[in-house]
Amino acid sequence: MTRPEPAAHDDGAAHTASLPDVECGKPSAMSSAVVENLDLLLDVLPAEVRDALIDESGLENLLEVILDLGRQPEARYLDKTRFLLNAPVSHDDIAFTVSRVGMFTHDNRAGIPRTLHRISAIRNRTGEAIGLTCRVGRAVFGTVRIVKDLITEDKKSILLLGPPGVGKTTLLREAARVLADEADKRVIVVDTSNEIAGDGDIPHSGIGRARRMQVPSPNLQHQVMIEAVENHMPEVIVVDEIGTEAEADAARTIAERGVRLIATAHGSELENLIQNPTLADLIGGIQSVTLGDMEARRRGTQKTVLERKAPPTFDVLIEIHDRSHFAIHPEVTAAVDGFLRGRPPAVERRTRLDDGQIEVRPAEPPPEPLDPAVDASPYQATPGKPLRIFPYGVNRHRLEQAIRDLNAPARLVPQANQADVVLTVKGQLKRQPKELRLLVSHGLPLYTLRSDTLVQMGKFLRDQLAAAFPEDQAALNEAEAVVEQVLEHKRARELSPQIPRLRRLQHELVKSYGLRSKSEGEDPFRRLVVYPNGE
Repeated sequence: MTRPEPAAHDDGAAHTASLPDVECGKPSAMSSAVVENLDLLLDVLPAEVRDALIDESGLENLLEVILDLGRQPEARYLDKTRFLLNAPVSHDDIAFTVSRVGMFTHDNRAGIPRTLHRISAIRNRTGEAIGLTCRVGRAVFGTVRIVKDLITEDKKSILLLGPPGVGKTTLLREAARVLADEADKRVIVVDTSNEIAGDGDIPHSGIGRARRMQVPSPNLQHQVMIEAVENHMPEVIVVDEIGTEAEADAARTIAERGVRLIATAHGSELENLIQNPTLADLIGGIQSVTLGDMEARRRGTQKTVLERKAPPTFDVLIEIHDRSHFAIHPEVTAAVDGFLRGRPPAVERRTRLDDGQIEVRPAEPPPEPLDPAVDASPYQATPGKPLRIFPYGVNRHRLEQAIRDLNAPARLVPQANQADVVLTVKGQLKRQPKELRLLVSHGLPLYTLRSDTLVQMGKFLRDQLAAAFPEDQAALNEAEAVVEQVLEHKRARELSPQIPRLRRLQHELVKSYGLRSKSEGEDPFRRLVVYPNGE
């Protein structure tokens, strides 16, 4: 098959690229852009299965053939699954295919020399193959165009993140070719299961002039990564599926030696890496840090926070959501730091359109953090109308108890569109969830509790419904005046008699000044006595 000329360099400046494109399994008019050697895969299948496949339409969209002992053979396509025969697969059928492919390695995978096709075995307890997954491998030229400007940019290491089946390995293969052939770099592909450059000792043409180092066993991938740097002087190392602590350490070592890395890992988005203790080192690692009082107040956070531990191994993170939708974090350091401080990262989004052009939406600055002092318009109470509260991340039963204890003119509502205010806690404000932002964007006043306690809920209700509690403010004003006298003269002072609820409020206020108080006397003359420190 004739190999196409390399596509022109895409500098990424335009919002929509103008070059045609192809996807894995979806050949366009540029049919030569897909190299699949499908006839070589058909040759290893039992004759009846091969003939049934050839008679099927849409062979260009074939993904894999399934041979399970005692079941009908299946052909799986991009959009359908078909049974190929009425007769079940026999031991002889499986033995025929096994005998015609290369040796199976420790991960139960084999291949066909100089192709990208992969045969994976399912074995019984004695080690005999009783099932085969024969996956079609395709080298697709053109998929890298959506991020080619990032791939060809010098020095920056790139991590491709995505779930299985979205085309990470296909993109990685073409990245190796583009860097070796077009950018004229010394590229080493560390090929753990021969998925990138195919089976056999001669690598598939899909990696161009890049060199390939095979890995004898998956648990030795990290050793081969280091060996590649020490023995072969690469400028770029390409590696698929970093997934262990040893491989993450090897990646950091390679980056520290000034060698560029292009690699993949399993996950959906940046948050997956941050929460994964094994892979978090790829983005700098996460550690718990205790802040000083002043710094905690300045940040508006608790004293113990999460921070990045070291510089990230990778400079750029590309989230592959599917074969046509990519989200790019151009500065991993800023993205991780922002996420840990509750600020959504600025993400550039790229889409491969149906006509092959590339649509680029530049990264937008993250929205300003929610600030109750700014976002919350003071609630204006209406006489005779209860305050309607929508609690977000607040214990509803506890809030209802606070309303009952105070006999406050307020009630909880199940829907935000029925509420006068939104009530949340400081922890939710730190996370900056989208739902909370949406509520505030609709004009609802936002109020925040320091903690999810009855005391804080009661304070909120009294503050917002001051007109309903005039005696509360009078009792607190008296308590504050007495506290000032006690602090100044170092002598105990009595307050006026109050009902139990108001005495509790006064107790809380006195405690906040670091003083001690005690109720004395009998109702209705029971009152608080405030004592200076040490008395």
